[in-house]
Amino acid sequence: MWARFGKNHPFIFEGALGLLRDKIKPTLRDTIPMANTAQSKKRARQAEARQDVNKARRSRIRTFLRKVEEALASGNQDAAALALKNAQPELARGVTKGVMHKNTVSRKISRLASRVKALATPAA
Repeated sequence: MWARFGKNHPFIFEGALGLLRDKIKPTLRDTIPMANTAQSKKRARQAEARQDVNKARRSRIRTFLRKVEEALASGNQDAAALALKNAQPELARGVTKGVMHKNTVSRKISRLASRVKALATPAA
């Protein structure tokens, strides 16, 4: 526990207790529980692996969204339409993998599509 966070980590001691940190033995409330059984250790490993995969997937989705935003900012309708077309399957994959909510993805696609469509029509 101490090796992971160190004595000065704010999670361990906060406020006035920080002054007494070297004189006070940490209680159970001040520590993070560790996995004890083999199953809970395995579950912790699996959760960490899933967290890495989900983080990479979210990052990839954000990259696709950023490309659409950049294409929209450039004002090139063809590039924006192509970027949106490439982003839609990645967003849908995020829903099926449980990384994003379906309504969130639907809203993002709808708003981006309307902005791409607005580029095609001449401004009045």
